[in-house]
Amino acid sequence: MELIPTELKPIRTEAEYDAALREVSAYFDNEPAPGTEEGDRFEVLVMLIEAYEAKHHAIAPPDPVEAIKFRMEQAGLTPKDLEPMIGRMNRVYEVLARRRPLTLPMIRRLHAGLGIPAESLIGEPTR
Repeated sequence: MELIPTELKPIRTEAEYDAALREVSAYFDNEPAPGTEEGDRFEVLVMLIEAYEAKHHAIAPPDPVEAIKFRMEQAGLTPKDLEPMIGRMNRVYEVLARRRPLTLPMIRRLHAGLGIPAESLIGEPTR
């Protein structure tokens, strides 16, 4: 695949971002070998795109309760399964209904017990 060589530079606008996406998509069909000129260009383009996306298209962590419900669904868990991490059944239902916030010990136990990233559990719940 022969592309017109152009100078690589930081991506600052949506137009530059779109152009970089178009260019890098051609490499996905026939990924160049690492260490080659095209391979280096591909790697640098991906880094530039990732940096732009992190700055301009960042994805917020999920709502803590939604993260818990998602993990419950994934693992086939019931509210009863959350008792060791949250407390008695009434407390589990209060948390899932957003009437009671997660405490730091709950967050630690949910993280350890269910593998939910702590960043997802410490976020502000949406109403």
